[in-house]
This record gives sequence, C-alpha cells and structure tokens, in this order.
Amino acid sequence: MKRWALTLSLMLLLPCALMAQTVDAALQKVSSALSEGQPNQAVNFFRQAIRADINRSEMYYWTDVDKSSVMCPLLAQELATYYQNDRNYDKAFLFYKELLQKDPDNVKYLLAYADTEVCRGKEKEAMRTYEQVIKLDPNNLSANIFIGNFYYWQAEQEKEKLDQDYKKISSPNKMQHARYRDGLNAIFITGYEKAKEYLQNVVKQFPSTEAVKTLDKIRLIEKEVNK
Repeated sequence: MKRWALTLSLMLLLPCALMAQTVDAALQKVSSALSEGQPNQAVNFFRQAIRADINRSEMYYWTDVDKSSVMCPLLAQELATYYQNDRNYDKAFLFYKELLQKDPDNVKYLLAYADTEVCRGKEKEAMRTYEQVIKLDPNNLSANIFIGNFYYWQAEQEKEKLDQDYKKISSPNKMQHARYRDGLNAIFITGYEKAKEYLQNVVKQFPSTEAVKTLDKIRLIEKEVNK
C-alpha cells in the first residue's frame, strides 16, 4: 500500500517538475535572446514560458526585464494579450496600463485598454479612453461605435427619468410644461445630438443595421423636440 501511495505521489509531482523545467528553460532562453539582441526569439521563448507557467513568466517580467529597454513593451504585450484572452481583465488592464505609460498615444494599446475597462464594468472610464482614441484617429470605428452608443444610452436614461417625473404631474401648468420642454431640449443637445454625430460617422464607414436603427430613433426624438 505504501509503495502504491509513493508511486502515485511521484506521478502527481512529475508533471509539475517537468513544467518547472520547461518554464525555467524557456525563460533562460529569453534572457539569452535579450542579451544577444534577438527580439523575435525572445518573444517566441517568452510565449512558450507563458504557456508553461503564466505566474512565473509574469514574475520574470517584473524582476528580470529592464523596464527601460526596447524589448520591455514586447514582453508586456504578450502578458496583456494572454490575460485578455484568458478573460483575466484586471491583469490585462494592468499590463495595458503599463504599455500606455511607455507609449501613451498608441491607438492599438488604447483600444485594448478601453476594452478591458468595459469588461471590468468601468464604462465611464472606457468612454474617456475612447475619446483619446478619437483625438488620435477621428474615424476609428470601434471608438465611434462605443461613444455614439454611450451618449445614446445616457440620453435615454435621462429622458426616461424626465418623462417619469413629468407624468407624475396630473395637470401640468404652462410653466411645468415649459420646464419639461427645456429639459428635453437639453438632453437632446448634450446626449442624442452627440450620439447622432458619432453614429453617422459609423454608418459612413460600415453599414451597421443597429446604428441605422438608433439614428432613426434619434430622428423621432428630434421631431418631438422641434415641435
């Protein structure tokens, strides 16, 4: 019985030992490639290390990689991509933030960073990031889609509250009605009209059925505002 237990323990430990050897070997090759100025090899070996043991690979990045080197962003990108694909959005967010500190106007990094913010439930923060993208690339499709829909959703929430409050008044007088109209007009200018601008830019580039439907709804609200 003891012999079987020992054999079983060895069988369970063997894969862990092999994995440790694999990641150690891969990371050693990363170090060699970095010292020899071979970026492609370094990235390939680091990718192998990540697949073998993501935690050891991340620790290697924080402790062994020169953060001022040109190779640093390439390895950070590998970690960010792995975590994003693995749906570990907190970790992905951390590494895209790391990348943006080195290259703050990189649209590719900004888009990935915004995506992790959305997946973490930080829509308002994502909105600000997409606005940065628009400044750098006004016709960026992803940014226009998000910003247009965000403004529309925000306006819908405000209009719903305005309508609910107005309906509570059984017999509104002229002043109350005027306030309602002023509120509706303000929501249109600050929300629906901005959504319209971005969604029109989307439709110019891509035949989005959803964007067209939203624009049709905005036109109906515009008619109501202009009555």
